[in-house]
Amino acid sequence: MSQIKNSRFLRAIRREPVDATPIWIMRQAGRYLPEYRALRQKAGSFMTLCKTPELACQATLQPLARFSLDAAILFSDILTIPDAMGLGLYFKEGEGPHFTHPLRHARDIQQLSLPDPETELRYVLDAIRMIQHELAEKVPLIGFCGSPFTLASYMIEGKPNKSFPMIHNMLKKEPQVLHQLLDKLACAISLHLNAQIAAGANVVMIFDTWGGLLNTADYQEYSLRYVQQIIESLNLVEDTPVILFTKGGGDWLELMMQAGCDVIGVDWLVNLADARLQVGSKVALQGNMDPAILYQSKEMICAEVDRLLAEYGSGSGHIFNLGHGIPQDVSPDNVAVLVDAVHSYSRRLHEGDQYGRGTF
Repeated sequence: MSQIKNSRFLRAIRREPVDATPIWIMRQAGRYLPEYRALRQKAGSFMTLCKTPELACQATLQPLARFSLDAAILFSDILTIPDAMGLGLYFKEGEGPHFTHPLRHARDIQQLSLPDPETELRYVLDAIRMIQHELAEKVPLIGFCGSPFTLASYMIEGKPNKSFPMIHNMLKKEPQVLHQLLDKLACAISLHLNAQIAAGANVVMIFDTWGGLLNTADYQEYSLRYVQQIIESLNLVEDTPVILFTKGGGDWLELMMQAGCDVIGVDWLVNLADARLQVGSKVALQGNMDPAILYQSKEMICAEVDRLLAEYGSGSGHIFNLGHGIPQDVSPDNVAVLVDAVHSYSRRLHEGDQYGRGTF
């Protein structure tokens, strides 16, 4: 078995014995790191940083130079696909992503074309190739995309919004138009994730950030349906695992399993013991410390790590993470405390698991 296949992270995904619980952090390459801020300043803009493979490679690797993380995640953005579709993505300081050409009419959606990953999104694939060369199989690399519903929310609204009223209005008044957009996005995402896998991504993750805004029936119809379509269309080279994270989706774990993912990410509102009982041995779980804990003392961070590890319990199948992205003003020293605590505190939970000798 290759070094990557036998990594702590991939073994946990397969629910095979591990020596310690693996950890990576959503937004682990970001503004809380002074070296990232320097790189961002050098790039001149966030989009330049994303679209320059050498810089994206550096950003991806920065947190691994500081912390003993068990996976790298590609430095990119979920909105690269809408940008490649011609919507004109740009970022306003303090406000986040905006589109120059948001989708306002059915004809706007009909005119969208599917981006070719090897042309319009070549910079993402080149970054993956560079990152894998630099990683030299030290840890697995996670590629990712946003879910169709999440991308559509931004594309229709044109900017961030806590409730995204425009997509909900379209859902009620023009559902067939919304389905047309979601289907087109599912096709684009499938193409891009397959290309990321071919370029070297060891795992892919679908960020369904805004699926939790829907009720259960609409979640199934407008979000999960298309996520399942994507997962079914992946080539899954050597059974590439898929992580699905729906923020606010704690009540839908059993539905999410039916989409065919290998890992379900959960936010901090979910009890890990209850979640583990629901999913059984069918999928692994990822999460779920409240990012706000990272503002607390070393002792409080360690206590929360200990509590969450105990909440999941002994045995494999747990990937420690935050319940959402790391805040930009967190101290890197506190992140080091978190990573070290997860590895050291979790070892007792894996004693007797016969690490490296098959599934438990």
